[in-house]
Amino acid sequence: MTDTILVFNAGSSSIKFALFPASDPGAGALLGGKISGIGRAPDFIVRDPTGRVLEEDGLEAIDPGAGHGELTIRLLEWLRDNDGGTTLVAAGHRVVHGGRRFSGPVVIDPDVMDQLEELTSLAPLHQPHNLAAVKAVSQWAPGLHQVACFDTGFHRTQPRLAQLFALPRKLSDEGILRYGFHGLSYEYIAGQLPDHLGPRADGRVVIAHLGNGASMCAMKERHSVATTMGFTALDGLVMGRRCGALDPGVVLHLQQSLDMSHDEIQQLLYRESGLLGVSGISNNMQVLQESSEPHAGEAIDLFCYRAACELGALVAALEGLDALVFTAGIGENSAKVRRQICKRLGWLGVVLDDTANNENRTTISGPHSKVQVLVIPTNEELVIGQSTRALMPGQPG
Repeated sequence: MTDTILVFNAGSSSIKFALFPASDPGAGALLGGKISGIGRAPDFIVRDPTGRVLEEDGLEAIDPGAGHGELTIRLLEWLRDNDGGTTLVAAGHRVVHGGRRFSGPVVIDPDVMDQLEELTSLAPLHQPHNLAAVKAVSQWAPGLHQVACFDTGFHRTQPRLAQLFALPRKLSDEGILRYGFHGLSYEYIAGQLPDHLGPRADGRVVIAHLGNGASMCAMKERHSVATTMGFTALDGLVMGRRCGALDPGVVLHLQQSLDMSHDEIQQLLYRESGLLGVSGISNNMQVLQESSEPHAGEAIDLFCYRAACELGALVAALEGLDALVFTAGIGENSAKVRRQICKRLGWLGVVLDDTANNENRTTISGPHSKVQVLVIPTNEELVIGQSTRALMPGQPG
């Protein structure tokens, strides 16, 4: 029998999962997959390490309205019935917000759960679903070792000035700070940089995590020194459904002049804005790129314009730039988005190799570029698997 660690990466309408050998998650996942369309019509797919489909739509008779907790249990049941000689010994979870207390992975106990529940309002699209998976695992396998890995943890190395808002000090002392997100993705990419950049890996690097959720992180010596997201995952770049950076006076106007409620404003900013709101068509970049509608083109242009502007701010924090790395769904797959962003970075000496960019190669900068530009796929699940193993009983430290 092979002892295994099951990793959950729960999003607002999906659960990505991967099963790793507990002895060495770095050896690669034994299988992985995704439950998508949660809340509408859930789809289920499992693949082996080669990408071969092992199961599709295998969760029979799913209630279309089934939530993250119920579907987590259905996944656990499927794994039990198709275990292939494995024994589940631990579960690792992506948890979006760790607040001020949690700067690294932590074993989940009732006290930790209570504190994570209190942070739900800071990540309303993600935290409830992250914790629903934890609760479902506890229900299905009481006593199973579970670990929380935080999207905010990687950014706790930032200097104080990068974390402060210009608010009364009392509010900062109470925890109203810039936390930053996508830390698990940045942690993975930071670990990959030496293989691609050599000594420049410890230089001035910006990672662009561009997906339905999007942010950028400025690194020195592979530690976060600044990022585009702040107190919540609303800040910074234009995203699939989220607005990104917004004049706070707009929120006051929505309340005072348009008489919108808290729930209506939350729905607007988290679910109806971003690429979807500007285009009026979709939050999916591929759909927008294939559309001939002018509003689709404008949404893409705004996405790229804002990304280039935010990147310029990070370059100021770094006082220069040695390398730029694109990752996540859009960053890894959209040559058009990468090209439009880099076109605005000529002042930094960025020069793309159009052929390499169109072919999604690892290095897409030209030979005369002063800044090395890379495309590196991220792997948040592996980071969670490794962190979970490190906190299992009997491990050193």
